[in-house]
Amino acid sequence: MSDELSKPFPKSAMTENERYELGRETRIQVVSFAFMIMLTIISFISVATETIPSGFVVPFILLLGTVQFALQLFYFMHLKDKDHGWPNAFFATGIVVTIPALIALILLLGETKW
Repeated sequence: MSDELSKPFPKSAMTENERYELGRETRIQVVSFAFMIMLTIISFISVATETIPSGFVVPFILLLGTVQFALQLFYFMHLKDKDHGWPNAFFATGIVVTIPALIALILLLGETKW
């Protein structure tokens, strides 16, 4: 029995379709990772070279950060896949609660600061 364990498998346990899907998923994740790195580089370059007007820098960086956040949720946390209804619901609930709370805090701080 122990001699059998040291031998390599003659054939993969994955079907051809499973191997294709795994390769496709790997390509998608590599492309999305490269796109996120590109977004990060764009944000650093735009701030370092001052090519974007100073009043538009913060909204531009926040926009790039939002796109990057969405990509990370959907591709790296696999929220785009089937049977992820509950995690999607929890993330949506968290976003729905967080955005008004942040807006309220920003308005509160803005009112008390000036």
